[in-house]
Amino acid sequence: METLNTITQGTFLKNEAMAHHTSYGIGGPAKAYVTPMDKFDLAHILQCANKHHIATYFVGSGSNLLVADEGIDGLVITLGKSFNQLKINGTTVFAQSGVMLGKMVKECIHLNLSGVESLVGVPGTLGGALVMNAGAFGGEISNFLKEVTVMTMDGQEKIYNPEDISFSYRHSTFPENEIVLSAAFELIQSDTITVMEKRSKASGGRKASQPLKFRSAGSVFKNPNEGAAGYYIDQAGLKGTQIGGAEISPIHANFFVNHGEAKASDIVALIRLARETVQDKFGIALDLEVKTLGFKPGTFDV
Repeated sequence: METLNTITQGTFLKNEAMAHHTSYGIGGPAKAYVTPMDKFDLAHILQCANKHHIATYFVGSGSNLLVADEGIDGLVITLGKSFNQLKINGTTVFAQSGVMLGKMVKECIHLNLSGVESLVGVPGTLGGALVMNAGAFGGEISNFLKEVTVMTMDGQEKIYNPEDISFSYRHSTFPENEIVLSAAFELIQSDTITVMEKRSKASGGRKASQPLKFRSAGSVFKNPNEGAAGYYIDQAGLKGTQIGGAEISPIHANFFVNHGEAKASDIVALIRLARETVQDKFGIALDLEVKTLGFKPGTFDV
């Protein structure tokens, strides 16, 4: 790690608490937390980590992330502060992976570009959104994707076309050892009334159904084929259940919130409880949508 400190031109934070970098406000220290200055700096960092066999993890803004109380034994890289270029030329949108998704969506709506309105209010960076194929109210980030540029662990850039990556519900096949640098989208030129109607529908639905006053990581579980995960957690009688400083939200049962002092272990306990109860009562297996880092294998199994 000390080797990385000497070559990094961006920000290098040693034993940095991940609680400072997640929307949950939860998480122990990462051995190193690095924000590269540019893609050349990133290439040097990846090459060094690769050469010295340093475990490397890529995160966005931490809006869909649960980090263990014990922290992360490795290098965490984020591009959020430096890879934030956004360009719109006609109906073509180019954005680096550190651009906040909300900013990109707002700019597109302002120019009456249709295709991403349903994502208004979805937190996180573009890079994170692409990797998890973020979506809301019927739309997904991959729907209008034109191409994606990534960087491999040996510092080489690679371009993917949409057909090179398989996108499914809250999932993509981007290799875990590659980091998204930027993406281009081809949207549809529309009119103000149409775009604003779609935006209002998505925005109103989010405000009415989600606990936006407390810290959370969005939906904890993916919706199973049988229906909404929140519905089954609610029907299992778990809405409002508290463990430590964490609670299954009374507003939306698929949101587990931090009331201020929650630990990762509290969230884990609620996840296990919800999984076990829904499995027992309905025979439905809930799969995690929230990303996890630093946990031992089997932590979330029931």
